Amino acid sequence: MKFDFDVENIKCGGCAGTIKKRLLSNEDIASVEVDVAQGLVSIEAEVDNSDAWRAELLGMGYPEKGTAEGMAAAKAKAKSFVSCAVGRVDQVINK
Repeated sequence: MKFDFDVENIKCGGCAGTIKKRLLSNEDIASVEVDVAQGLVSIEAEVDNSDAWRAELLGMGYPEKGTAEGMAAAKAKAKSFVSCAVGRVDQVINK
């Protein structure tokens, strides 16, 4: 089954790399695709753990659009900035 999440704060391939790496560490997830331009995270899995994946995306700083406001939105942006930086470093190291 395919599960799509329309999320905020995805800015680059570093963000996408971090999202993929984190989500693929879950044994229930078969594949992850990230469309940076659209802010879309697509998960392929046999079981529906969408609430847990949604929470994990939020924890990384990529909340579903329209779900984080005020301080929660600011906190998510800060987390996504760090996540983005880590993803960029991973890309350089793994070249």
